[in-house]
Amino acid sequence: MNKNYTDEQEQIARFAKALSHPARIFILNYLSINTDKCCYSGDMAEELPIARSTLSEHLKELKNAGLIQGEINPPYIKYCINKTNWEQAEILLTQFFNKNHQ
Repeated sequence: MNKNYTDEQEQIARFAKALSHPARIFILNYLSINTDKCCYSGDMAEELPIARSTLSEHLKELKNAGLIQGEINPPYIKYCINKTNWEQAEILLTQFFNKNHQ
């Protein structure tokens, strides 16, 4: 990205981009409810009325942002929340909103 932006600003932008679609919010909600276990993409496909290829694109975006992680066990992929990055997103976004709200 641009050298004028801090690492923190770039990270917030990555998280915000990943959160910018309702299907991704659904996926994160679905996975966060099941924090003690990972979920197969097929399970989410049954809950979310979108094509599997569209679901895969949303999962890819969330994975690229680091909010989820996947474990490949062909032909299945299990996904779960990346707890470290999830906590970092919460901290950065909370700080961002608190700083800009004062």
